[in-house]
Amino acid sequence: MRLEEYWGVGPKTRALLTEQLGVEAAVRAIESADLRTLVDAGLSRGRATRILRHARGEDGLAILATRDARNVYKRLLDVASDYALTREAADRISLLTPLSDRAEMEARLDRVREARESRDRLDEVTREAVLAAFEEYDSVDGGDLASVRAAAAISSAGATAGVFAPLADLDDRTLADAADALAALEDGGVAAGADDRLDDLRDQLGALEDAAGNAADIVESVQAEVRGADGFREAFAREVVDRTGVDLAAVRNAMAPDAADATDFVTETLRALADDRRSAVETRAAEVRADLEATVEESRETIDAAVAAVDDIAFGLSLARFAANFDLVRPSFVDDREVLAVENARNLSLSAAGEAVQPVTYAVGDHGLPAVPQPPSGDRVAVLTGANSGGKTTLLETLCEVSLLAQMGLPVPADRAELSLVDAVVFHRRHASFNAGVLESTLRSVVPPVCDAGRTLMLVDEFEAITEPGSAADLLHGLVTLTVDRGALGVFVTHLADDLEPLPETARTDGIFAEGLDPDLELIVDYQPRFDTVGRSTPEFIVSRLVANATDREERAGFETLAEAVGQEAVQRTLADARWAGD
Repeated sequence: MRLEEYWGVGPKTRALLTEQLGVEAAVRAIESADLRTLVDAGLSRGRATRILRHARGEDGLAILATRDARNVYKRLLDVASDYALTREAADRISLLTPLSDRAEMEARLDRVREARESRDRLDEVTREAVLAAFEEYDSVDGGDLASVRAAAAISSAGATAGVFAPLADLDDRTLADAADALAALEDGGVAAGADDRLDDLRDQLGALEDAAGNAADIVESVQAEVRGADGFREAFAREVVDRTGVDLAAVRNAMAPDAADATDFVTETLRALADDRRSAVETRAAEVRADLEATVEESRETIDAAVAAVDDIAFGLSLARFAANFDLVRPSFVDDREVLAVENARNLSLSAAGEAVQPVTYAVGDHGLPAVPQPPSGDRVAVLTGANSGGKTTLLETLCEVSLLAQMGLPVPADRAELSLVDAVVFHRRHASFNAGVLESTLRSVVPPVCDAGRTLMLVDEFEAITEPGSAADLLHGLVTLTVDRGALGVFVTHLADDLEPLPETARTDGIFAEGLDPDLELIVDYQPRFDTVGRSTPEFIVSRLVANATDREERAGFETLAEAVGQEAVQRTLADARWAGD
């Protein structure tokens, strides 16, 4: 396959990958989703990630029909990746895409459930041992040796059931031998400790090289003890044996026969001994290396199984940690109707940021969740109205998160969730721009998906913010009508509910209500939407706070004029209620 056939690989990227990896290796890295290799070759992490996502899940990525939907998808992966046990697991999580096949979703959900149950069954000691094994694995940046050691450590800790079951099939003795062989070969040579004879030869070579560097001192030391050539030779031989551990016969055999003087004799003898030991080291190292490589080859099946098992276990446990931290639950899929229903759903992005999150129960379409109110007439489309800062946009984002996580085969942030699968998620946040270009680009992004064949989820926030109010109401009514006519699911946040009446059948208006001010003059909002009810922004609450907080006389007079406009009696009642609540 040519590199250019992959999404995102243009001439520059092809040239870089070809130069750094070669075409075959680059194709292999893309096909195996080897993010690390592509990054090491010089691609930015973001670009490499996008290439691999498209290579692995092109159909699933088509579900992300708008930029805002794609942003939610990326944030979800960022949050999940924070719970990865290893860098490889984080890479795998970052490459997850929505799936187009329900069986694949169910299979991934099964794996996450199994990993979570396996993790929960571990006692504290075993769990700590497993975590330590992965910390050690990650500290050396993975590889065959790290995988074999992690597999052995996890297995010896007693974790061999559930997601750990593949480790039970690995022979402990083979793992140990493979670990020893891989460790000995790790640096491209034969490591110290792999063979006693080789270690001795290396020690002797090092000592001989040191002695050769001090030939003059040796000559002086020996001459001070003996007289005559023969005596010098024997004393020198014993000195070398003491210094290097080389056997006496070898020293005698290496003695230079034609040296001009004592210094030449010592220097040439030590050089000959060093050359001999260097040759012996090379020969012995080659023999040991051949034996080690044979051990690795004989253990290759076990090594490969350990690599795959450790990678899968780390990936599964990482998703289990993510699910456990946010109390995520398995969603229920339905095929016979369009529905998205959640009980006590929580915004994952806010939760991950440490924000306090009020769970919300909501639904569009007929559902089977007993604790969730049934929408009137099973309405599949809702117009959501209500107070500013009332959580409407957050609810849209939460519904988007639930839908995308479910279609990635991951549990969702709710007590219960029921949904039908969709072919496109159209999420459009409110953008503070007001011109024809923004209006056109918005319509181009939100209209085509709902017109295509297939199921669509429309989540549109304050469409009126990008055009003049009169036209906005007409266009928004058209979007709601189009969503109904196409049989799609939809929630549209707006402050123009009154201007949209009458709504099409199977569409309704829901409301979120502000209920007053607390003693600190903060707005009290019931974030739980009420079905078939128009929510109100209740501006008197905001004006009441401005009146109460005004310190300048003229400023206060200005706010009191606004209070008369929205209802002086309502403002005074709000202030009285807030003061009473603080007493």
